[in-house]
Amino acid sequence: MIAITGAKGGCGKSTVTVGLARAFARSETSAITVDADRQLPNLHVMTGLDREPTLAELKRGQSLDTIAQTDPESPTVGVVPAPKPSQPFEFEPHREAFDTDGTQLLVDCPSGAGPDVVEPVRQADGVIVVATDTDRGLDAAETSIELARRLDVPVYGAVLNQCSEVPTQANRWEGVPLLGCVPDRPSPLLNQTVEESFDEIVTRLSAQSAADRSLPEYGGDRLPVGTPELDDQLDGGVPPGSIVALVGEPSSQAEQLLYSATDVRGTLYISTLQPRGAVRQSIDTTGLPTGNPTIREVGGETPIEDATELIEKLPNAANLIIDGTDPLEQQDRSTYLSFLGTLKERLVDTDSIGLLHCLGDSSHRRTATLRAADIVLEFETIRPGIEGDAAHYVTIPKYRPADTATEPVTLTFATDSRTGPIESPTGSN
Repeated sequence: MIAITGAKGGCGKSTVTVGLARAFARSETSAITVDADRQLPNLHVMTGLDREPTLAELKRGQSLDTIAQTDPESPTVGVVPAPKPSQPFEFEPHREAFDTDGTQLLVDCPSGAGPDVVEPVRQADGVIVVATDTDRGLDAAETSIELARRLDVPVYGAVLNQCSEVPTQANRWEGVPLLGCVPDRPSPLLNQTVEESFDEIVTRLSAQSAADRSLPEYGGDRLPVGTPELDDQLDGGVPPGSIVALVGEPSSQAEQLLYSATDVRGTLYISTLQPRGAVRQSIDTTGLPTGNPTIREVGGETPIEDATELIEKLPNAANLIIDGTDPLEQQDRSTYLSFLGTLKERLVDTDSIGLLHCLGDSSHRRTATLRAADIVLEFETIRPGIEGDAAHYVTIPKYRPADTATEPVTLTFATDSRTGPIESPTGSN
């Protein structure tokens, strides 16, 4: 089973999935394509097939070919549409169905790097990363590579879509073979030049040995938080399993750091203060490099219980963001302390990190949050005047890995347009 991934939407994962399946068929290897993108399903549209039966109709012990429809352009290619949003489906219970002996299985994954992507990638034998020749597309490809490696899934290679030559940035992807470029053509799945490109990619894939597909050495024991200046100060990031408390006044724009964190790995974003749509709009319009987090709202009378249920489903090597902690801190003390313990255990079990957004210091449970945190970041904004841009600084009063405070960090995502970076409160830039 090969997972076709790409963190940026519109990079052409579905085109590559169908193109590779048909190329396998031309090489006398039957193939089945599975659409795992329940929000934006596309495989059945591309192949002109019915929306049903979907993947969710697969029963325990049933093989995929029993629900696969035949691709009209290639009789040895099967197509399984994605589950509808209302249809529950998990890959793990059906793992045997994805062991298709003699048939190449290709899974078209959702964009981003959230839990909906993690689930099929975790079950895959390997990953093919799809990217376009744009700065954002290439950066997103690196996010997909990082995700696969954190899940211990080999990256079989990268496919550059709508591209005639390999971009310089892609040549720096250590341990990631460049399988080929797919040229930009109208109706690409019916274009002979594009077909030949997919045939060459399949030839390279088929020639890979077990050693070629083995996991590379993946150095480092830190997970970056997505803000380069801060990651440098933290020796590359924070240890997996860490709780990071981000403290800032409501007007400080500390959430910009949270949005940046979504760019480096799959993220479960739990919002206790804003509707899901408002969070999504803020992330999409921030102007910073961001990922495609899974956003969930928690509120009402049982916020801790609802948050705990979500945390229990946290995948491996992910970000967990809670924005903000105040509604949780205001619950019963023993219940909140138990929640913090559960949170820590889950982060350790999954090698993930948790970023807790603490607004101000008015909450009477804030002391418990800061005590549980392995790292405390205090976020401050200085506004020079009406015409100037705000400047942001982070101090780190608690840093458990080093047991010492660090120097203030100047963040570059906002500077004064007239004078450049403003001096920090301590006089250190």
